[in-house]
Amino acid sequence: MSLLSRFRTLSRARSAPEVQLPEVAASVAIILDGNGRWAKGRRLPVAAGHRAGARNVRRIVEAAIDLGVHDLSVFAFSTENWSRPQDEVDALMEIFAETIERELPDLTEQGVRVRFIGRRDRAPEELRRRMAAMEDRTGLNTRLNLWVAFDYGGRAELVEATRRIVESGVDPAEIDENVFAANLYAPELPDPDLLIRTSGELRISNFLLWQLAYSELVFVDTLWPDFDERDLRNALADYASRRRRFGGR
Repeated sequence: MSLLSRFRTLSRARSAPEVQLPEVAASVAIILDGNGRWAKGRRLPVAAGHRAGARNVRRIVEAAIDLGVHDLSVFAFSTENWSRPQDEVDALMEIFAETIERELPDLTEQGVRVRFIGRRDRAPEELRRRMAAMEDRTGLNTRLNLWVAFDYGGRAELVEATRRIVESGVDPAEIDENVFAANLYAPELPDPDLLIRTSGELRISNFLLWQLAYSELVFVDTLWPDFDERDLRNALADYASRRRRFGGR
């Protein structure tokens, strides 16, 4: 199959959004914010906040399954996070590796398929190995897709997609939204119906810039380690009360 034919096949596979709002957002994205403030409020090291936040991912994955979510995307580590103090970055890399090792057996048993989106070349070799193993072990699961954005930046993703299109030699006249989407980090990632950001901050911080074009946004004051099933249920209820128009009336 030619490259252009593949793009057209993916184009046909990307169905138009439904105007009628479903009861549950099938695809949910969360910006996991507030770990540092959670730790500071308890006079704990920042790493303790990140560890608490990492443990909470598992709880929210389980809640998402119970509530009928099919795709859950979490913003775990951004391209800008490398600028944090080196000891915090080192602790985060260690926590990511520990979390994969701890959660892999149960996530596999629960039917969760894990995919990492973003760069990997700057991560420690052992962490890259564990990420690949987790994707391999969970690759056939279908109960919930967990998309973990690691070393991810929305602008970097758009630049990389543009580079791939140019390198592929596609005729400029053939480039449309579907061709562009087919060159993102994870073309099969559904556009989120709902974005949730914790900790009270009111911005999307370079997360899924292309995919969030028509997502509903919910901002909550709860710090990420304290965000629980009730908070998720409330955000989904807020979403369900809205009517999405996708630019129409």
